[in-house]
Amino acid sequence: MSKYNYENLSLEWLGHAGFRISSGAKVIYIDPYKIDEHPYPADLVIVTHEHYDHCASENIQKILKQSTVVVAPQNCLTKLAFVPRQNLKLIPTKSELDIGRVHLKTLPAYNIKRFRSPNIPFHQKGYGYGIVITLDGVVVYHAGDTDLVPEMKELKDIDIALLPVGGTYTMDAKEATRAVQEIKPKVAIPMHWGAGVIGSRADADLFKELAKEYCEVIIL
Repeated sequence: MSKYNYENLSLEWLGHAGFRISSGAKVIYIDPYKIDEHPYPADLVIVTHEHYDHCASENIQKILKQSTVVVAPQNCLTKLAFVPRQNLKLIPTKSELDIGRVHLKTLPAYNIKRFRSPNIPFHQKGYGYGIVITLDGVVVYHAGDTDLVPEMKELKDIDIALLPVGGTYTMDAKEATRAVQEIKPKVAIPMHWGAGVIGSRADADLFKELAKEYCEVIIL
């Protein structure tokens, strides 16, 4: 199963940390590292940070239409230079924004225990974000590339939490389970696995086994 329906919202896992969310005629992509051969055009594209497996410029170009709005952090500016200026919203890691009937709220996504070299995390605070998307009464949290961070305690009333479980650069399955205990979503879906970047089905399965007592867990 690659698609999950929740109330009037359809959520599709595109692989790795990429998702397509649709409700009515509204189509939202998040971190489209992989897309369909003939993808639906986007009304809104959300990029959590500029790493190649999240800010995939070639794929974003394929799903743009004249009115598509692209939301991203400042570090994506160069990679997204092809987006018309009026359609590109560069927002900080702690902000809120309304785009039509979609409400967006960002919060920092970063590493506190995973480092590329001493004292240099893979994702520094302020580099990227997780994002809370509210569309037609359904609240979805995409955590981005992150460890279990204190800001997650601010999250409330999350219907669906999309959480990385691959380890190495992000939370692993055990830490994602602790995130579930803090966030208390109704449904959790593991991501950041199975695309040849990092993480495997075994990580998703372990997360489901550990987290199922706290909420419904769906593996897409």
